[in-house]
Amino acid sequence: MKNLFIKMIIVSILISLFAGCVQQAPNTTTPSTANTITPTSTTSAPEKIRLATTTSTCDTGLLDVFNKKFEEENNVQISTICEGTGKAIATGELGAADVLMVHSVQAELKAVANGSFINRTYMMYNYFVIIGPKNDPAGIGNASNATDAFSKIASKQSPFVSRGDNSGTHMMELSIWKAANITPAGTWYQSVGKGMGDTITTADIKNGYTLSDRGTYLAMKDKIKLGLIFESDQKYLFNPYHVMAVNPAKFPNVKYDIAMKYIKYATSAEGQDIIRNYGMDKFGEALFVPKEDAGNVTSP
Repeated sequence: MKNLFIKMIIVSILISLFAGCVQQAPNTTTPSTANTITPTSTTSAPEKIRLATTTSTCDTGLLDVFNKKFEEENNVQISTICEGTGKAIATGELGAADVLMVHSVQAELKAVANGSFINRTYMMYNYFVIIGPKNDPAGIGNASNATDAFSKIASKQSPFVSRGDNSGTHMMELSIWKAANITPAGTWYQSVGKGMGDTITTADIKNGYTLSDRGTYLAMKDKIKLGLIFESDQKYLFNPYHVMAVNPAKFPNVKYDIAMKYIKYATSAEGQDIIRNYGMDKFGEALFVPKEDAGNVTSP
């Protein structure tokens, strides 16, 4: 009996030792990837395009709405360079932009003739206006035309603030002085070399006159003391805007295909409708007139 008990103990010990030696093999099987779907992006990174444009399209806020719609519908990211038309054209002539939106007819036509730009397209217009102190010390409110208004300002030597930046507005201002046979000079005439918004602000501080596009004035009128004093001259105050592509034959690296999409968008029913309605909610009138509504108002 004693021997049997000893044998049972020995068997138990051996079983325990054997169980301790047997280890479960580690699981080296990796999860199956056969049925795993790797998430993928449904859209590619947006294409980038550079738009060089005049300050008025920026200062009015039009491009905040206009460009956003184009970006969303075309998976494009627009880098907007806001500067006077003269500088915008110079930027394009260096190949540093893909498409331009500008408003200086003669400068545009010259640049197109030089081969820097192609597909120049009329998209919208408004008018320049002369703004100034509401008491109108130079008496331009009853002027017969823009040249008469400028002559009255010069005669009274009332403060006048010029953009002085070779923009479309500055070029129009200079053409009016020239038509009036006046070379503006003296302490009453100040050239600031800045965009439309800054020029209006300076004129407001000096309680002086300046030439502005109507859209920027309307966008700023609640922030300044100056008022719209003269606007009745379709010959000198007409202000058309055009879009044009930088010539890929001259600058092969430009995004010409996207530039052309942008130009077509600017004159499409959708783009023209944005222009037609922009400003109506805030100012009770649109800041620009789309080409579709221009009628007999054509542009060179």
